Amino acid sequence: MQWQRRHGRKGLPWQGSRDPYRVWLSEVMLQQTQVAAVIPYYERFLEKFPTVAALAAASEDEVLRLWSGLGYYARGRNLHAAAKIVSKTGFPKTSEQIAELPGVGRSTAAAIAAFAFGERAAILDGNVKRVLARHAGIAGFPGDKKVEAKLWTLAESLLPKKGIETYTQALMDLGATLCTKGKPRCDACPVSRTCVARKKGLTGELPAPRPKKAVPSKSTTWLVLRHAGRILLERRPSPGIWGGLWSFPETNGRDVAQDCRNLGLDVGSMRKLDPIGHSFTHFRLTIHPVLCDVKQPTSRIEAPGRLWVELADASEAATPAPVRKLLQTFTRRFA
Repeated sequence: MQWQRRHGRKGLPWQGSRDPYRVWLSEVMLQQTQVAAVIPYYERFLEKFPTVAALAAASEDEVLRLWSGLGYYARGRNLHAAAKIVSKTGFPKTSEQIAELPGVGRSTAAAIAAFAFGERAAILDGNVKRVLARHAGIAGFPGDKKVEAKLWTLAESLLPKKGIETYTQALMDLGATLCTKGKPRCDACPVSRTCVARKKGLTGELPAPRPKKAVPSKSTTWLVLRHAGRILLERRPSPGIWGGLWSFPETNGRDVAQDCRNLGLDVGSMRKLDPIGHSFTHFRLTIHPVLCDVKQPTSRIEAPGRLWVELADASEAATPAPVRKLLQTFTRRFA
């Protein structure tokens, strides 16, 4: 805690506030995302939705449009769903109650409760798991249930009687700035003297990495349908990958011309664009976009969940990163 006061991260836009909405928003955005990437999204989000009530009143499309590019879109959908609950019932005051909100797990709930309400609750995010595993010399992959149980017990036993906010921030800062995955700065660490991993030369082995599994590869074809300066976008089903976001119609790519006819479209020229690779947690996706010039759209294509969008406006829609990247490239090369 002394180290944190002197050397910890300061001046982050969500620090120094006990507003549970602001704390909650930051903690959700910081899940599996680095601070530098979160800051601009956090600031834009607060500008658009300064209160829980404002967020609850927004459409899912508005929320996902601001979330676009931050990844892990279920977080945005859950945040929106939770805002609707909180706007009616008020913000829960304990970590146990906060954990009942959509998209909030035990560690995130504890962090919110500690920073917003001063609750003496233990956190255990990825950075903290690494700090505690190294310091106590706990072997094994932290995602394993038995290893995780040991870490939770340790995290709870170390809680200070006072200053929970500073202590919680100190753990986060240690993992983010000193006890990093590669090349930990043990020389600057305030607890290196008692660290088992440092004493035994195990900082490179602890914590154990996730057991390797073959990452499957998948592929899909996108129909980039163009007519009179407009692009056809299709809303993806929710839940699912990119659920609720706007993308291009998908097909297996075996017969693109027939797929277009199935949509009720008369297509003239077709051109294959460069493939796009995108990695998810559990698989890799290769996307094969095909640019199709539509001669004359029919009313059949105007189904719910499909929109013809002006090319200049399409990049502002709630789209996943590969769609936005393709739209930007498309605008430069083919508009």
